Amino acid sequence: MSARITALCNQKGGVSKSTTTHALSAGLRERGFRVLTIDTDPQRNLSRTMVANTTRKGVFEALNGEPVSEIIQDTLQGHVLTSSENLTGADKKFSDVGSEYLLSDSLVPVKDEYDYILIDTPPQLGILTVCALVAATDAVIPITADMYAMEGLAQLAENIEKIKRRPNPGLRISGILLTRYSGRSILSRDLKEAIETQAAEMRTKVYRTIIREGVAIREAQAQRLDIFCYAPASNPAQDYSDFINEYLSEGAE
Repeated sequence: MSARITALCNQKGGVSKSTTTHALSAGLRERGFRVLTIDTDPQRNLSRTMVANTTRKGVFEALNGEPVSEIIQDTLQGHVLTSSENLTGADKKFSDVGSEYLLSDSLVPVKDEYDYILIDTPPQLGILTVCALVAATDAVIPITADMYAMEGLAQLAENIEKIKRRPNPGLRISGILLTRYSGRSILSRDLKEAIETQAAEMRTKVYRTIIREGVAIREAQAQRLDIFCYAPASNPAQDYSDFINEYLSEGAE
């Protein structure tokens, strides 16, 4: 059976896309699944956190047609297809008709080798995010409970619908994941309700699990460790574990 390919996307930065991709990858591996993690964000935060070598070949070369199986890195935190500085010019480099299929085509030879392929995306809808969504079976949208994140959600939904109409009709939004949440804030609680309303309009759901704010996340990233290894009893670790259970139940369905 081919892998479930999940793109973690949001057109706003600072919503924990890379953090969520990292935690999801680590948690799935901990449960015994075969996971490939792909970093398409030129900032390379995920690649660095997973202790991958960003000077070696990665996503850029894969989009240029080099065999993915030869450039995937096997790190202590799992298999990674890394980002690099070369991706900063991706919108100009990969502008030909059909470029949106480059990542999808490159993954065909390895899809059966993994149970899950997770794609971290940049905070804008350029060619790299489009490639990720065209390659994906589904999308998870991490979002914080703030006004700026809310304003971008409707636009993201519209762009995903455009991709569903043509290059990837099978794409679905699995759900919206609230991250860095503080229930003590009245504004956060109000915005949570607004996000749930928006999710209904997008014909998707807000995950039951909410990822609480916690310093352990930043400390784990500084140590280049996953949250389950660094602070398994922390609130974020417990929350991400619950989220992974929800994510896996979707696969069972």
